[in-house]
Amino acid sequence: MATICVPLRVHRPEELIGAIDVAARNGNLVEVRADYLSEPEAALPVVRDLPDELQCRVILTMRTPEQGGQLPHSEDVRRAFWSRASQLPNVLFDVELDLLQKQSELSFDLDRVICSHHDFTRVPEDVVEIYQRMAATQARIMKIAVQANDATDCLSIFKLLGRAHDDNRELIAIAMGHRGLMTRVLGPSRGSILTYGSLDDESPTAPGQITATDLRNLFRIDSIDSATQITGLIGNPVSHSLSPHIHNAAFAAAGLNAVFVPIEVDEAVAFLRTMVRPDSREIDWSLSGLSVTAPHKSTVISELNWIDAAAREIGAVNTIVVDGDELHGHNTDAVGFIKPLKQRHEPLADLRCAVVGAGGAARAAIWALKQGGADVTVFARDKTKAEFLSKTFGVKYQQLLPRSFAGYDLLVNATPLGTRGNRENESAVTAEQLRGVRLAYDLVYNPSETRFLRAAHAAGCETIGGLEMLIAQAVAQFKLWTGKQPNVDVMRAAATRQLRIE
Repeated sequence: MATICVPLRVHRPEELIGAIDVAARNGNLVEVRADYLSEPEAALPVVRDLPDELQCRVILTMRTPEQGGQLPHSEDVRRAFWSRASQLPNVLFDVELDLLQKQSELSFDLDRVICSHHDFTRVPEDVVEIYQRMAATQARIMKIAVQANDATDCLSIFKLLGRAHDDNRELIAIAMGHRGLMTRVLGPSRGSILTYGSLDDESPTAPGQITATDLRNLFRIDSIDSATQITGLIGNPVSHSLSPHIHNAAFAAAGLNAVFVPIEVDEAVAFLRTMVRPDSREIDWSLSGLSVTAPHKSTVISELNWIDAAAREIGAVNTIVVDGDELHGHNTDAVGFIKPLKQRHEPLADLRCAVVGAGGAARAAIWALKQGGADVTVFARDKTKAEFLSKTFGVKYQQLLPRSFAGYDLLVNATPLGTRGNRENESAVTAEQLRGVRLAYDLVYNPSETRFLRAAHAAGCETIGGLEMLIAQAVAQFKLWTGKQPNVDVMRAAATRQLRIE
């Protein structure tokens, strides 16, 4: 099993005993953050009086604000705390590198010390030198936590773990922030002696820290090893995506040693070259493929060795498969879009369709509809994009939405309006405009009941939600990566369950 440490954000000493008990049931270790207490030494008798089996599962930590501490305790307070804390018999001590180097009068049992260093702004250029300075302290365990400003920053963490393995040293290494998530999930399988998981979404103690429950249940961290086939989603943002829930549930149901990780990427080309392409990547991992979302669906094409006809004609790739030494690109959005229509036995030939939007989702929808012989009109405010779609796919376009779409058989919302978050209460069209449309299809899947769909119901339209397209395209991706048919019911149940939670 992977070792998960659950850190505590407790501000009152009397709450510590109950919090430690709950955290110990969620993880293998509990980090007691004394810097969250106005009187840090109040944590010491609580820890001292715990049952022995709990004491040996506690890490005591007392951070400075520069190293992520909650309260600005003075040097004297820190020194007094550690002078008393170091006498406790069974706990581990997380002591910052600068203090461990300066405070020679503190008699730590170095076999129980985690020598740590944090940088909440970047991966420092001298991170290897910092590692060497930590190793020189003779602390048994070292911890380096740095901020990942792009997914490629995770490389430094994985390389440090490789170095620690070669040096036969125990290291905890983490890239913080959303862009460092893969180090929290994959770190233990690559040599990190533990990873951190919060009790819940409201109590992380560092940027990008996810819950212990998600580490165990969503990512199945206890099953991840060096042979685990890695897949993931690259885009920006990716935190809203249901794909990790869908694919990880499907992997588990199929009994596959595989994991799907969301990867927030700014520079897609740099990421593919340093971490994905077999001929140039700087990491040795069992990467099977990637899902690609906005804004990278077109950008990634330049780095691929081969793309399928649909992706080439659409001009967008949403699925990458690592095939030997090559990267192959596919577009499963088009298949995913058209499948719900086919399941309704909707005849596409001469179907009068309106597509609102001009992004990657719109391109896939237009291509799929045209392949079936539909009559398509694109509605987009960006004239340049609309004209491009018109010329590329041979469709009509209009910049302004009409007062009424009456007469159209199908209206597709291919804009992000209505997506959970800042634009959740927006809709591309109103109920008044939808009156007379037979079928309204929203490509937004989160939330499941968007404002667009509510307007469509009010207008008397039949409707299709974006979840059906999401599941259909995910099924096609799963087949490409594994060669197997997934359990579609498991996929849908995982997505629906997460939508209810959100």
